[in-house]
Amino acid sequence: MLPTSSKGRMPSRTNPVFPQYLRRIIKWQQMDIEYTFWQMLHLCTSPKVVYQHTKYHKQTKNQWARDDPAFVVICILLLAVSAVAYSAAYDHSFGHAVFVVLSATCVHFLLMGAVLATFCWFLTNTYLREETSNSHVVEQRVEWLYAFDVHCNSFFPLFIVLYVIHFFISPLLVAHGFVPLLLSNLIFMVAISYYHYLNFLGYDVLPFLEKTTFFLYPIGIVIIFTPILILSGFNPSRYMMNIYFSQWS
Repeated sequence: MLPTSSKGRMPSRTNPVFPQYLRRIIKWQQMDIEYTFWQMLHLCTSPKVVYQHTKYHKQTKNQWARDDPAFVVICILLLAVSAVAYSAAYDHSFGHAVFVVLSATCVHFLLMGAVLATFCWFLTNTYLREETSNSHVVEQRVEWLYAFDVHCNSFFPLFIVLYVIHFFISPLLVAHGFVPLLLSNLIFMVAISYYHYLNFLGYDVLPFLEKTTFFLYPIGIVIIFTPILILSGFNPSRYMMNIYFSQWS
């Protein structure tokens, strides 16, 4: 006699990816550091290559999201080092340095990243998925962890521009005059525009999404507003430095 099963019940299957991802954060020896640095380099030079490897990851691991938290861990460490460098150069209070480090890592990167990833995850799954009339085709959805991966990938070049390069030329950028004003706005425009371009690439690679050019629209908004900010005399470098160090009123 054939075994019977409860009528109408489907076998439950939990997704262990996220718990495993969190557990691997404290296991440095399980992280692929070399591959992570390779990704970081190519995100700045040829990001399409990185997302081509994302397709290979889907084929081999049957998921779009990374199962290795090395990228997040290294980003946090680099942000912490950058925040310490800013604090050492512009403020000598240990307590304030801790505040700057926590702001950069927990607020700028993790909290804002989680908010943006959640927004993009909801947007793509609700409005941008292709309609399929074939009932035999497995429905595909954007994984939240993949949306967070896209944010992390997009954030790294922005980090290089606004945290590293900006640090070395910050004495020029916060000075008075038209040239610092122009350079500061241009450097922010480039960093933010590249962030949204990489965001577009991250979702455009998913074959079940359509109208992903939506993620390019913020670039047009940034390009339009940059001349307005320049003409109004707004210097984003001075503004951000005033928030954390209050030296350039």
